[in-house]
Amino acid sequence: MASVGTEHPPERVRDRWKSAEAVCFDVDSTLCEDESIDELAAFLGVGDEVAAMTASAMGGTVLFQDALRQRLNIMQTSRQKVHEFLAAHPPRISKGIPELVSLLQSRGTGVFLVSGGFRVIIDPIADILKIPHDHVYANRILFNDDGSYAGFDETELTSRSGGKAAAARLIKEKYGYKTLVMVGDGATDLEARQPGGAEMFIGYGGVVERPTIAGKADWYIYDIQSLIAALQ
Repeated sequence: MASVGTEHPPERVRDRWKSAEAVCFDVDSTLCEDESIDELAAFLGVGDEVAAMTASAMGGTVLFQDALRQRLNIMQTSRQKVHEFLAAHPPRISKGIPELVSLLQSRGTGVFLVSGGFRVIIDPIADILKIPHDHVYANRILFNDDGSYAGFDETELTSRSGGKAAAARLIKEKYGYKTLVMVGDGATDLEARQPGGAEMFIGYGGVVERPTIAGKADWYIYDIQSLIAALQ
């Protein structure tokens, strides 16, 4: 059963959090206070339709790759529109995240961003937090030579259901980590807690509360400060 919304989790959970060699953060509605796909869709004038599909994907009722393909097909964004969106929408990083990431890095903990969102949006956030781009696992929108939408890179691990578990396994193999924790708000984040993947899943409800996720998390929090306090 999850330890829900408490700054003081059970000792076994606290110990695993403090001893983790690597921490993977979801980006949308966790590291940041919004869903970038939904925000980009709203910017393109198709926000309501895409937001409904995002909710289905995060709730675990639709395969992620199907939801991603359908949302991008609706959006039909262009390279120019993405750049216009980024100029008009600076990152809204969740309160406490810069301090938490800095604290983890100072402890020698590997910090990674593992997201179903897009690299073109996430890489600038990684720069702000001093996270190397090779620590970012996310999706890539493809464009034609004229800048029009051409699809997405289906070889990216996070472009499909189960991709975050695959990313966690790859990170552990690549860097030799024995213990890895996933922090996120949705079903795709919970999926990372699989044999060979994340040893623990911390659910975050500070932006969007998902009761089905809360009930399955090892620890469910509403404030990033809880994670900082548990390290001190």
